[in-house]
Amino acid sequence: MTEIAAAIDTAAERTLGIILVSSSAAVFGLTGVLTKSIHADPLTIICWRGFVGAILISLYVLWRRHRSGKRETLRLGWRGWLLALEGALASIAFISAFKFTFVANVAVIYATAPFVTALLAWVLTREPFRLQTMVAAAVSLCGVAIMVWSGFGTGNLFGDGLALLMTIGSGLYMIMVRAFRDTPVVWAGAVSAFLLFVLGWFVTDPLAVSPRDAVLLATFGASFALSSILWTEGARLIPPAESGLLGSAEVPFAILFAFLFLGEIAPVASMIGGAIVLCAVFAHAGRDWLMTRSQRMASNIS
Repeated sequence: MTEIAAAIDTAAERTLGIILVSSSAAVFGLTGVLTKSIHADPLTIICWRGFVGAILISLYVLWRRHRSGKRETLRLGWRGWLLALEGALASIAFISAFKFTFVANVAVIYATAPFVTALLAWVLTREPFRLQTMVAAAVSLCGVAIMVWSGFGTGNLFGDGLALLMTIGSGLYMIMVRAFRDTPVVWAGAVSAFLLFVLGWFVTDPLAVSPRDAVLLATFGASFALSSILWTEGARLIPPAESGLLGSAEVPFAILFAFLFLGEIAPVASMIGGAIVLCAVFAHAGRDWLMTRSQRMASNIS
């Protein structure tokens, strides 16, 4: 009976993890819609998104700390501050990209982050670069090239470039997260968001926003915090391969929301390139998930 109860608890945890990570992907998919719906400039958006997000994520970190009963350190050290600064810079490129190109372009380019991370890890730390990752990266690169090439002669090329810069920044961030294992990553994320608030306050006039934009900015900050919290809680309950596969769903969510709320339809070249990238991403993540599942089943049998 004990084994049956344990199996039921494990299945329930896995189901909850799937729901939380999937919900995180859906909420994160609203980023492009919210950015384009706000009339304020990117720095003002980043300022208030950072302020609201920093408060909510900080409350979550303190709640987790109190609930666990462990007095986990909140000291960042130079590693934590480096994480916070790098995350802030990547966020600036991310939010600005939506203002200069299609939501679909940003979402699809960002979907290549796992491959960019793998490439950077190989270059910087000589971490093995798997053959399947190399193939998927080459295929996704073709898709991105089609999208970027279609941007020549239009106003979208700058936005696509910012999306590529943000993706590289995200790759570096993930490498640092793995390298700085003793660093409170979620807390560093809250500090990163607060840095964005400080930057926006000194560079722009964050109070010069309309009541409509103020509501949307508060919603944006709350959605940023919510997606981060949902991901953090959900990823604790399911294997990393499954988290990666479910997290990839943010791309179709972003494209769908852009169509439903903004009526935005990307050019044919972007759709073709996006389809190529999505096929590479889902095939790669799906293969990892199947391998992990097979290994888990084999261990249970033995």
